Amino acid sequence: MSQNNILPLKALLDHVKSTFIGKDDVIDLLGISLIAKENTFLFGPPGTAKSAIVKSLSKGIENGKNFEYLLTRFTEPNELFGPFDIKKLREGELVTNIEGMMPEASLVFLDEIFNANSAILNSLLMALNEKMLRRGKQVLELPALMFVGASNVLPEDDALDALFDRFLIRIKCDYVHPDLLNQVLLAGWNLERNKTVKTPTITPEQIIELQQKAKKISLSAVLETYIDLIRNLRNTGITISDRRAVKIQNLIAASAVICDRDEAIISDLWVLKYIWDTEEQIEILEGIVNSAIEQEITEKSHPQALFNKAPNPEEVMKEVQILKEKWDATVLSYDEQNVIKDKLRYIQSRADWIQNEEQKTYIKKEIDALWQQILQSV
Repeated sequence: MSQNNILPLKALLDHVKSTFIGKDDVIDLLGISLIAKENTFLFGPPGTAKSAIVKSLSKGIENGKNFEYLLTRFTEPNELFGPFDIKKLREGELVTNIEGMMPEASLVFLDEIFNANSAILNSLLMALNEKMLRRGKQVLELPALMFVGASNVLPEDDALDALFDRFLIRIKCDYVHPDLLNQVLLAGWNLERNKTVKTPTITPEQIIELQQKAKKISLSAVLETYIDLIRNLRNTGITISDRRAVKIQNLIAASAVICDRDEAIISDLWVLKYIWDTEEQIEILEGIVNSAIEQEITEKSHPQALFNKAPNPEEVMKEVQILKEKWDATVLSYDEQNVIKDKLRYIQSRADWIQNEEQKTYIKKEIDALWQQILQSV
């Protein structure tokens, strides 16, 4: 693989990282999403630079027509897909005027995505999944390289589950660590003063070329480990459909492409940390995936494979309490007992990464006590 092909994208990603301190994981995952041609969902409170990062990335797509929109409950299809051509309508034809609208965009950013109402939901689902849009008898093939959705909340309405499922990568965006705040302020101030700074660019054609290369990546070296990982995740209660398991391979291949390799290696499985459905699954995924890849980290690994977030002690303790309550609640089947044991093992491995020694010691005692309870009841 020629390294020159990936350099424009790396330059763009590095530029965005220099602007948004402490957001390397978000930016790297958007790069993965572009190469994999998969959709990304950004979750987090206001003020965590979700929209600003996507806007900065979109500026680097040369000659690309980018589209962004803040959805409300009252958003109408015309606001996203374009109005019907009045002249054609008078002639009895339903033809959409897509100029400047979503159907001609290279990168689409939909903020507050879960405000999508029933009037646009079906069309949006088709656009996200098939990169196609049906308007009357007209069927449009969308040039979108990637869709990015964002929200401050996760969907609570079952009707929105299908929409959430269309976003393969899910990223939780937090405020930066206090230790990085000084750098954030400096970068923000420089951005305000230097609005004319030239952004490195990449063309849609170059991105499409990288997407084609991702399809040629060999996954044979990781397939067995990947299958085992999917089984383990399903055993812990994390739902991964066969369809999603197939699509996740696109993310693994994209990690190899951005590292300028022709084949995937075990550490490329780091992308599985970002396929969660609920916040509670984030810590569990970290533990399971890190356990699978930590012995295979090399200089050829993607930088994010090296990054192991310190777990939140409160979240780890919460998971321990949930497992204890489940064990105490009712008579469990053999399979249900094994699921609890598997989860406890992964929580135990995560506890080793807790930085505060006092909290780590307390949580490990609670984990040991639960193990004793489990062993005595078997």
